[in-house]
Amino acid sequence: MALSGAATGGPVVVTGAAGCVGRALVERLRAAGRTVRAVVREADDALPEALALGALESATPETLAGALAGASAVVHLAARVHATPLRAAEDERAFRAANVDATAALARAAVAAGVGRFVFASSAKVNGDATRPGRPFGPHDAPAPRDAYGRSKRDAEALLADITRGTPTIALALRIPLVIGPGASGNVARLVDAIAAGRTLPFAAVDNRRSVVGLANLCDAIAAALDALPPPGGVHFVADAVPVSTPGLIRAIARSLGVSVPLAYAPVPLLKLAGMLLGRREAIDRLTGSLEVDSSSFTAATGWRPAHPLDGELARLAAAYER
Repeated sequence: MALSGAATGGPVVVTGAAGCVGRALVERLRAAGRTVRAVVREADDALPEALALGALESATPETLAGALAGASAVVHLAARVHATPLRAAEDERAFRAANVDATAALARAAVAAGVGRFVFASSAKVNGDATRPGRPFGPHDAPAPRDAYGRSKRDAEALLADITRGTPTIALALRIPLVIGPGASGNVARLVDAIAAGRTLPFAAVDNRRSVVGLANLCDAIAAALDALPPPGGVHFVADAVPVSTPGLIRAIARSLGVSVPLAYAPVPLLKLAGMLLGRREAIDRLTGSLEVDSSSFTAATGWRPAHPLDGELARLAAAYER
């Protein structure tokens, strides 16, 4: 897809450039000939040219204006993702500051700077944690977040839409499911560690469908959002074409690592009971339940289609893990 005139008129500002998605996206955009202005929280030897702005929610309007000066687009990846063992109210405030307040401040700065496109990395968790068979989440489904992270992304989307409404800045919220690729953290990293260690995993009885997105496909999708004419706005989902089951993903990761994985049969109700007793109810729900999303509206708006198969992404993940 050709670069638009707007896209070539100024740099693309990428926040959260030191993260798993950020690093890959910066590399992807530069390989396509774009000028990228990477923004990070703290100085990073791997990105020596990056702007270290500290916490975005604490940045002054003047600092943000300097970061966005002359930019044609913003890709806002920086976010608080994982909960900490804080009290619920403190956790809620922490997510709101990092994800809602920071996004609003950046959106206001983007409008003031005349930035043409604002791509916001949101989450499928805005819609909830589970879907029914044959009913993937779509852009017109009502938000129903179940945790502080999901609520913060929902509220950030709403503020972004309000701030950019009636301005030349086109805002796009991409609701993203589980990202798989080199450097992925959280649940993916824990699963890879368990498989590499040869642990017996009790998920042979699970029959679920979960949408995921490979890192390379996600970077291609963001690049498509920056290229497409007219610029896509509103809310869209993005995911790989084929959902995976938990046992299928475990076996695919094991193949990529060149190890065998013992899968034990445990009835799903028993797994859920164990999760509740051990304080890991949400983790077990994710591993046993389904969550599918529909990317067709984004494909219609941009022409993007996932081109990289999951096995290739897992091979890259395995190579990075072994290093």
